[in-house]
This record gives sequence, C-alpha cells and structure tokens, in this order.
Amino acid sequence: MSRLHDAFARAKSENRAALIGYLPAGYPSVQGGIDAIVAMVANGVDIVEIGLPYSDPLMDGPTIQAAVDSSLRGGTTTRDVLATVKAVAETGAPTLVMSYWNPIERYGVDAFAADLAAAGGVGVITPDLTAEEAGPWIAATDAAGVDRVFLVAPSSTVERIAVVSGITTGFVYAASLMGVTGVASVSQAAPALVERTRPLTMMPIAVGLGVSTAAQAADIAVYADGVIVGSAFVRLLLDAATPADGVAAVGRLAAELALGVRRASAG
Repeated sequence: MSRLHDAFARAKSENRAALIGYLPAGYPSVQGGIDAIVAMVANGVDIVEIGLPYSDPLMDGPTIQAAVDSSLRGGTTTRDVLATVKAVAETGAPTLVMSYWNPIERYGVDAFAADLAAAGGVGVITPDLTAEEAGPWIAATDAAGVDRVFLVAPSSTVERIAVVSGITTGFVYAASLMGVTGVASVSQAAPALVERTRPLTMMPIAVGLGVSTAAQAADIAVYADGVIVGSAFVRLLLDAATPADGVAAVGRLAAELALGVRRASAG
C-alpha cells in the first residue's frame, strides 16, 4: 500500500472523505507557492496536487490559467515543480503532480517518474493521457513506484470506466462535469458517476471540479472517498493583496473544507 492509499485509509478509519487540495507550482512565486501549500496541509488538507504549469491547459478554466500564465512568465520550470514537491512532501502529506502529457514527454517519461519519486512524490494525475497511449507511462511509473491517476467523466461509458480503472493505481479522479475547472457548482451527475465507477475498481474515488465550499465538500463526502478542491484556493491567491494575505486565506479555506468533510461523517 502506498502513502497515498494510507491517506485514504486513514480518512476512512475516521469515517470521512480525504480532502485533496490543488495549487500550481510557482505562483505567486516558487517559495510563495510552497508556503501556500504548506498552509493547506497545516489546516487539514490530507493529499496535495501540485500543478505543473503548461502553456496549453485544456482542462483548466480562467482562474487556474491566470495563475499558470503568471507562473510561466516568472520562469517556473519542471525542476521548480520537483523542488516544490520535495518541500511539500517533507510535511508528510502525500504529494502528487497534476500534469498534461506534453511536459512529461519533453522531460523524458522514465526520467520524470524517477525524479518525482526521488523528490518524495507519490503519484501523477494525467488528465489528457488516454489509456491507449499510456504504455510507456505505465512502465515508467511501475519502475519508479509512482501511482497513476486517470480521469472518468459523466460521459464515460461503463466500458471506458473499466479500462481507466484497470490502469489506475492511485485513485480514480471523477470529474463531476464535462468542461473546465473553476465552475461555480458540482454537477448533479457526480453521484451517478461514482455509483457507476464503484463496482469497477478497488481504488478510492475522488470527485473534483466545481468544489469551493465546506457545504459542497460535505455533500460529496457522503458518497465519494475524496473531495478535490483547486480553483477556490487559486482564486484566493489571485485576489490577495499580498502573498502573506494569500497564504492566510488559503489556510482558512482549508480549515473550513476540512470541517466540511468531517461534518458529513457527523451527519
């Protein structure tokens, strides 16, 4: 069992869902991003996703795109992402990278998996990598001992969910809607998607896209193993008057969301 699975198991033992927080590396700076993520962990985030900035983020809405664009203009590199992983992993929180496939391929598939593991990272979410093209990545992550996370969506057929579940080793990422991140609400299709996925995998299932409040986190925690929050954290950093204000705001939201996933178990 990986450290990622340990985190889900720990949450389950507490009769709650795991809280998963996302922020892109390098925003508002490399150190500023690390400070914000550490604040998330200190305030109740169980698992961390670190976004690898990329110039063509197809799944990301305007909020994350704005932060990613700023990060890229600031010169953030894949090495900076790995340094962020190392710093965050030292908190003890299982730390993943969320990356489109092109940057991984350019870095070198085997090298990326190995270097991520060396930095203390536990897995990678690859939203645009299809099962049919995942052979080299499966081999590389198996060799490095890194978990793979693939996505299912409301449009996914049972057959497709089975294929995705078959190559996923970390958790199944259930995208609550068709579209990009940063929407205001969780799709009503999310519970049905989790219900269709549950019989086809032994992995935890986490729901993301559209989650921004403690109430939404509590709702999802009733039927999913994990609750993923990204754009809401990024928005706080974008709107903050100073980096320190952004870190404080991120910490407050993390604490509220952590209470939300626990409220579901209490209910």
